[in-house]
Amino acid sequence: MQTFSLQPIGIVHSCFKEKFAIPRQPLLAPASKGVIELYAPFDKPEAIEGLESVSHIWLTFIFHKTLSNTPPNDTYNTNEKYLRVRPPRLGGNKKIGVFASRATHRPNPIGQSLVKIDKIEKGKIHISGLDLLDQTPILDIKPYVPYADICQDATNEIADAPPKAIEVSFAANTLHTAQSQQTEENQLIPLLEQTLAQDPKPAYQAVDTERSYGTQIYNFEIKWRYLTASHIQVTDILPLS
Repeated sequence: MQTFSLQPIGIVHSCFKEKFAIPRQPLLAPASKGVIELYAPFDKPEAIEGLESVSHIWLTFIFHKTLSNTPPNDTYNTNEKYLRVRPPRLGGNKKIGVFASRATHRPNPIGQSLVKIDKIEKGKIHISGLDLLDQTPILDIKPYVPYADICQDATNEIADAPPKAIEVSFAANTLHTAQSQQTEENQLIPLLEQTLAQDPKPAYQAVDTERSYGTQIYNFEIKWRYLTASHIQVTDILPLS
């Protein structure tokens, strides 16, 4: 069997510092922001010349945390446990073939994501609408081409519509904290609303109104709980030490 070696061309600095609560698809949280830092020699202007005429790009990347959690000698392309996965869209218990899903556990830990370009600087591409973990290695960047990338008669009966958003509210003290920390580059309130509205808990878990959940976004520890199955309340926004 022929093998290949791939080298990252850059890395993502993302608002999402932990895997938990990252949107399960790109563009579901337009307020999520990040920066692609290109490695030499791709940090030269020639590599991104013409990209100023493009609004969105496809990113090919490595699921680096999935890869790092793989046990030694457990290769993706020979272990049969990766033939079927449990996608959240089907409740987290029903299995389907790995190639019918976008699960992170794959024969090769490669993903693709469509993101919006916000700004281009020397060696850096500012993006939004991302679903990528901080420090994600980027393998390739390609421009989105509307006439070729949109297929009007495409169907997917497993994921035929975006997930239904649930209500997100803020405890009084938490809303004040979020408002005081917002900047033009860091739209914390809409980011939390858009992210948590996707119902981030594992799909197979029942709602527990006594349980507290948390993750790291930007430089904050975000904590929340479920008031009901369709209502999340942000309870704390704590600066990371």
